[in-house]
Amino acid sequence: MTASNPAPLSTAARLRAQLSFPVIGSPLFIISNPDLVIAQCKAGIVGSFPALNARPASQLDEWLAQITEALQAWDKANPHALSAPFAVNQIVHRSNDRLEQDLELCVKYRVPIVITSLGARPEVNAAVHSYGGLTFHDVVNTAFARKAVDKGADGLIAVAAGAGGHAGMLSPFALIQQIRAWWDGPLVLSGAIGTGRAVLAAEVMGADFAYIGSAFIATEEANASEAYKAAIVEGAAEDIVYTNLVTGVHGNYLKTAIRAAGLDPDNLPTSDPSAMDFGSGSAKAWKDIWGSGQGIGAIQTVLPARELLDRLKREYREARAECSTILADIEAGRR
Repeated sequence: MTASNPAPLSTAARLRAQLSFPVIGSPLFIISNPDLVIAQCKAGIVGSFPALNARPASQLDEWLAQITEALQAWDKANPHALSAPFAVNQIVHRSNDRLEQDLELCVKYRVPIVITSLGARPEVNAAVHSYGGLTFHDVVNTAFARKAVDKGADGLIAVAAGAGGHAGMLSPFALIQQIRAWWDGPLVLSGAIGTGRAVLAAEVMGADFAYIGSAFIATEEANASEAYKAAIVEGAAEDIVYTNLVTGVHGNYLKTAIRAAGLDPDNLPTSDPSAMDFGSGSAKAWKDIWGSGQGIGAIQTVLPARELLDRLKREYREARAECSTILADIEAGRR
């Protein structure tokens, strides 16, 4: 009798096999840069950055070359601890007049993962698929999730309540269960994830990966001011306000930065969603009013990205061991 061939791995399983930890570092506008991405990938998670962080546009070519060459050199020197893939975030909204040229560079460098936001477009997915790359799309509800899949996205990023920057309003429990009712592909959960225990919780809920952003603002590699990093360390969930004032899309921001801009965080005006701008005007607004998720209460100090990830991995292992003990107690009738 001949042995049957093993079933092919799913897309999520293939990606997970390339990581030491089931985490994707979310692309932080202005904050994420090559140094942070390289540190994240070397530590075994997907590092990412928004294409629009590279300014002027010609800098994107330089950044992609820097990241690619650094990770290739790392892999050559560390064949038993290979780097994780990296990702580039593309804003697909019509206000992004750089999309076409930035996408061409992603194709040139065969960027492993492209994260799309604020619009799903089949031609973007097709361009990434042309060289074997994957596309993951940000969604805040089931309707947007279905549209993204219909237009060719390989994976979904469920942006739940409490996520930093542009965020949804649905509980992660509700959002994950509704998407998992019909989608068995790669699923990432975003929303107030700042501990290893929370990463495990995301998996238990049905996600394949956790999406972590705000915690990386308070790292040495991040392109954030010392005041911004200090605000992350000193802040807690109560210090976050949900507003669409900054870009026209609702998101979470630090109250301290809003007050510093001369605004009352408890009485903010609303913005016209049709006037969204992700060019220079938006960049200035984001620079002055700092985005953050609700999970920052777990961030106690500024660390190198690798040290932060070492802590998260330790917490994750401890949480898994604790869960095993709980399950054993339940089966033995001790609980």
